[in-house]
Amino acid sequence: MTTNEGSEQWRVVINDEEQYSIWPQGREVPAGWRLEGTRGSREECLEHIDRTWTDMRPLSVRQAMAADG
Repeated sequence: MTTNEGSEQWRVVINDEEQYSIWPQGREVPAGWRLEGTRGSREECLEHIDRTWTDMRPLSVRQAMAADG
């Protein structure tokens, strides 16, 4: 079976380290990830991530650096 990539719907997922990814709608979200709330075409989801995820450092690294002052 082939799919038309342009018509497939995706969801934005995020993990506890505040790292983002996309996941196909209709598939169970993998362990360690949760739905962020955005869904749409692959391109729409990736554009949302580009606008939202501006600091690529994992949350634990950001917190450790902030604690070090």
